[in-house]
Parts: sequence; structure tokens; C-alpha cells
Amino acid sequence: MGASYYQFCPVAKAMELLDERWTLLIIRELLSGSEHFNEVRRGVPRISPTLLSKRLNQLVRAGVVDKRADRYVLTPAGEELRPVVDALAVWGVRWVGELGDRDLDPKLLMWDVRRNIDCDAVPAGRTVVLFSFRDVPARDRHWWLVLTPGGADVCDVDPGYEVSVTVIADLRHMVLIWRGDIRWQDAVRAGAVEVQGPEALRRTAPEWLRLSRFASVPRPERVS
Repeated sequence: MGASYYQFCPVAKAMELLDERWTLLIIRELLSGSEHFNEVRRGVPRISPTLLSKRLNQLVRAGVVDKRADRYVLTPAGEELRPVVDALAVWGVRWVGELGDRDLDPKLLMWDVRRNIDCDAVPAGRTVVLFSFRDVPARDRHWWLVLTPGGADVCDVDPGYEVSVTVIADLRHMVLIWRGDIRWQDAVRAGAVEVQGPEALRRTAPEWLRLSRFASVPRPERVS
């Protein structure tokens, strides 16, 4: 656990564990369904493997996570953090809207998009969506979502399948769409996002590329 606040207040005692760097983000990943070490890393891509291992071990010792062979599973104590993390997300959407350039991470965006695909709405067979972020360095510019009714995978190397739909955009615009800050249709109309492919797929793609579950959180009116 982190340094003690030396207070009997339960908020202080909880934060001795939870306010260490990366800890709540790791819990967020576990709440989102990640169980294996590399899955958690993909959702928290800027943490080092050594520090991730340390934080997971701390959570195991604290009784928040249970390690089962190569899986990390939240205990009842960990599951009780779900409304806490959700409340932080809602508060962040409503009151912390400013995004710096360093906040824009294609790895995290595509990992989030992958796990929110509506697989029931995906066309039969295999559908491949290529995302091309025109303002991102070449090594991280292209991402492939391989979709089937049974699941979704994300690749940063061409998987060799025929591309069904191509989405060309600045990374910032895609992040803002994902967060619910701007509407997909508005971004397309404004030319900020270009969708290439057969008309039927272009029309239905937003239905299977579901947004963050916090995208619909109402924003407060800003007073200028």
C-alpha cells in the first residue's frame, strides 16, 4: 500500500491503496473485462510491465484481486469499486473536458473500441475496418478491426484480410466521437472523418462501432 495519511477517516484509509499511480486505471481495466496481464497492459499501455506487476501484486495482497493461474479476477471487494469508478468517469466527462495532445493514444482508443463492438449487429462473415489516423506517426497510424458475429480483434499490423470499410480521421476527432463530445454524423458532414466502402457498410458502421458507455452523459452548460 501507499504512504499512510495517518487518519482514521475511511476515505483516507481507502486512498492509501487506491491513489497510487495507475492503481485505479488497472481496476478500471479489470472491471471492463480484462483478466490476463497483457490484456490489462493494452488498456494501460504506458505503464511498464514491472510496475504493472507490482501494482497487481499489491491489489492481490489487499484482497481486491484474486490471482488464478494466469488470470487476475476481482474479488467482491474489487467488484464493489465498480460504482466508484463509474462515478469518477461520469464526473470526468462532465467537468474535466480538456484533452491535451499527449492524452490522445491510438492504442487505448482502439482497445476501447474493440471491446464495445456490437457483435450482434456486425454483418455475417468477416468484416474488416481499417482506421487510418492521418495525424499520427506512421508506426501507429493504421489499425485493423477484424469483426465477426462471434467477437472482435484489433491488429496494429495488417492481418492480410480484405478491408471492408476504411475510416480516415484525425486521432483527436475519433477520440471526441468515442467520448460522445461530437456526433459521428456531424464529423462526417464537416469532413473531419471520411468513411470509404460500400454504401450499406458506411451507413451501418456507426451502429456496430458503439461509443463509450459514458458518451451519453449530459454535459453541463458552459458559461462564457
